[in-house]
Amino acid sequence: MLNRPPIVKKICGVLPCFVIAAGVAQVAQAQERGAKGAAEVVTAVLEKAKKTAGTQWATAEHFFCETPHANAATDPNIEPTRIFDNVYAIGNQGTVAYVIKTSAGLMMIDALNANQVDTLLMPGFQKLGLDPAMLKTVIISHGHADHFGASFYLQEHFNPHIYVSAADWDMMLKPPAEGPARVTPPRKDMIITEGQPIVLGDEQVIPVAIPGHTPGSMGFIFPVKDERKTHMAAMFGGTILLPGRVSIEGLQSYQSSIAHFKQETDKMKVDVELQNHPLMDDLSGKLEKLAARKKGEPNPFIAGEANYGKFLDVMSQCIDYQIALKIQADK
Repeated sequence: MLNRPPIVKKICGVLPCFVIAAGVAQVAQAQERGAKGAAEVVTAVLEKAKKTAGTQWATAEHFFCETPHANAATDPNIEPTRIFDNVYAIGNQGTVAYVIKTSAGLMMIDALNANQVDTLLMPGFQKLGLDPAMLKTVIISHGHADHFGASFYLQEHFNPHIYVSAADWDMMLKPPAEGPARVTPPRKDMIITEGQPIVLGDEQVIPVAIPGHTPGSMGFIFPVKDERKTHMAAMFGGTILLPGRVSIEGLQSYQSSIAHFKQETDKMKVDVELQNHPLMDDLSGKLEKLAARKKGEPNPFIAGEANYGKFLDVMSQCIDYQIALKIQADK
């Protein structure tokens, strides 16, 4: 039997050993050589992520590996923008909701917070010339209030169907006694099931289960149109922004979700990267380029199939790095 260092034995007791990244195992093994050996491996794990990121995903690497932080109420607002022929973005640089126009009305992915209805959400609909009365479907990525908070208002005023995973319906409707102030959830409605398309008119969103940030976090894959050409977009809807608060076992489980999402996005030939917490993908820079875009020029939100895969690789490799730091700190 392989003689693994104690920390690796502990992880393998919780998860299949094949999900353990080589860099993490190397850090554990390097501990046997002392602090210097462990530090050298931690540096190597970071350099690998930087190499994978290149210039395109340098901002993502810097965020995920070096400066992870939460979204905040002070994040600057974005100009409500049509980013594709059929997709609109409303929110701020820390948290965004996406509205998709279909032949049967509007669907929305995430709903912002309850206190952003009058300051961001409804003004955004108005500026974009969208009628909230045409909102038929609201899809919630996970059960935190900055994503579902405004859905109660939308349900009360416009009566769209609200879709949430079964696990996160439970979390929303039965929140822990200790924690942030309670936000009124929507009335329980539709349940998201992995692989079961959420359809409205001529558009559909494919959900992918990515537990980790919450038990029922979901990622989404859906078509977007740019100058009448169809592309496939994906949004990893349960990003862990504060890995320092998560156990090694939790981060390893989260890595399994990233790998699963990459597998599904590869199958669907995803070439567009979207985030509901776009803290790591230079949203403001993309919006500036989009505003200055001339006909025939590339849409800055289209990354390409190979480059989308690299985005997820950077996310995963930076989790390697965060785990490596934890192991080093435990030395």
